Amino acid sequence: MSDPIFFSPPPQTSLAEIAAFAQAEIVRGDPDLPIAGVAPLEDARAGMLVFFDNVKYLDRLAETQAAACLVAQRHLTKVPEGVAALVCKDPYRSWALVLARLYPDALRPAPVYGPIHGDARVSERAVVHPQAVLEDGVVVEPGAVIGAGAEIGAGTVIGANAVIGQSVRIGRDCAVGANATVQHALIGNRVILHPGVAIGQDGFGYSMGAGGHVKVPQVGRVIIQDDVEIGANTTVDRGANRDTVIGEGTKIDNQVQVGHNVIIGRHCVIVSQVGLSGSCTLGDYVAIGGQTGVAGHVEIGMGAQIAAVSVVNDTVPAGGRYGGVPAKPVKQWFREVTALKKLAERGGDA
Repeated sequence: MSDPIFFSPPPQTSLAEIAAFAQAEIVRGDPDLPIAGVAPLEDARAGMLVFFDNVKYLDRLAETQAAACLVAQRHLTKVPEGVAALVCKDPYRSWALVLARLYPDALRPAPVYGPIHGDARVSERAVVHPQAVLEDGVVVEPGAVIGAGAEIGAGTVIGANAVIGQSVRIGRDCAVGANATVQHALIGNRVILHPGVAIGQDGFGYSMGAGGHVKVPQVGRVIIQDDVEIGANTTVDRGANRDTVIGEGTKIDNQVQVGHNVIIGRHCVIVSQVGLSGSCTLGDYVAIGGQTGVAGHVEIGMGAQIAAVSVVNDTVPAGGRYGGVPAKPVKQWFREVTALKKLAERGGDA
C-alpha cells in the first residue's frame, strides 16, 4: 500500500523567517539555519521545528533531535544546547502562526473530489436549481444539491453530497463540508462547516400533554456571522420564534448541539459534546469545556469559563469560572470536592 502525503512539504525556510512568522526572538541559533518542516518533540529530526509549552513533556524536550524550538522565556533553560531557541510569549499560538504560513492548505477543508474538468467549477453531477445564484469562483462538488433562490458568494466550496436549502445565503470564501446540510440560514464570509454539519433543521419544540404532544412549528432562522468554524457532525437548530445566532469568530468543536433560539456571542469556544438548550445566551468570549450541558433560558456572561463535564442551570456572571454539577464557582467546587474526599476517607477508616 502506498503512503500518500496529504499536505505538501513546505519550502525550506530560514530560522529568521520562522521567527518573523512566529513573532518570536532568536536567542540562540544561526538566523540562516534552514528549517525543512515541523514535527512533535519525540519525532523531530535534523532541520525540524518543534514547540514546547507543557512541563509534562520535559523528558521529550530533553531528548529531541530538532533543529529549533519555540519556547516561552520561563522554559528557555530546558531547551537542549544543540537546539536553536526562539522565545515567544505563547509557544502554541506562535506554532499556529508558523503552521499557517508553511501549510496554508490545511487552514480549511480541501475539495474532496479535486479539480472538476479543467476550468469548470460546478460538477456535472451536482444539482443546482436554475433560480440559484452562484458568484464566479464557487466550486460545487459531485452530488451536491443547491435549492431554488439560494445565493452563494465567490470562493466558496460546496462539498460532495452537501445540501443547500431554498433561499439560503452563504457568503464568500466559505467551506461547506461533504454531507453537510444547510437550511433556513444566513451565513457570513469565511465560515467553515465541516463534514456532516446540520444547520437550520427544526428545533425541538412540543406542547406536551396527556393526549399526545403537539408539534410547535419552528419559524425562525439561523444566523452565522463571519469567521465562524463549526466542527463535524455538530447540529444547529433554527429558531422557534426568533433567530438562533452564532457570533463572529466563534469556534465550535465536533458533535455539539445548539438548540433553537440560542444566542452565542463573538469569539466563543465550545468544545466537543456540549449541549446548549433552547434560548440560552452566551456572551462574547465564553469558553465551555467538553460534555457540558447548559439549561434552557440560562445566561452565561462575557468572558466566563465553564469546566468540562459540568451542568449549568443558573446564570453565570461575566468573567466567572464555574464547574461541577450543578456548576458553581470553581473555588467553591474544589472545596466541596476536597471536603467530600476527606469525608469518604474518614468513613473508610472507621
